[in-house]
Amino acid sequence: MGKETVKLIANNKKAYHDYFIDETYEAGISLAGTEVKSVRMGKCSVKEAFIKVEKGEVYVYGMHISPYEKGNIFNKDPLRVRKLLLHRSEINKIGGKIAEKGYTMVPLKVYLKGSLVKVEIGLARGKKLYDKRQDIAKKDQRREAETEFKVKNLY
Repeated sequence: MGKETVKLIANNKKAYHDYFIDETYEAGISLAGTEVKSVRMGKCSVKEAFIKVEKGEVYVYGMHISPYEKGNIFNKDPLRVRKLLLHRSEINKIGGKIAEKGYTMVPLKVYLKGSLVKVEIGLARGKKLYDKRQDIAKKDQRREAETEFKVKNLY
């Protein structure tokens, strides 16, 4: 088995800011041909997307894939609901966790793994305002420490 290359297409930084990510899963995604071509060109966004489990199947809502320029009549709606491909045991586990209060599913990354389009989804708990302030304070401290370190090394 050869090494599969992983090429990042879209990243959801906002999810890490707004949520605590407890678990991550790798899911395939059901796409039309022109959508795959558009994703390969990097025209995909998951910033406003969210995931629901309905009737034992997992769907992603609000994921924007721009129409392929040369696709004409074969292009699909950019914001259509797309099915995620997971194992039954994973879907049951996710469904049980989402039923608990405060849990949700968010897409974290869209990437190409070999020739396949994959979505990394995260089981997330919402952050409160004070949690976000703590994260911002930690980032500021780390940034200040790095600049101090650079200044010391210059002299």
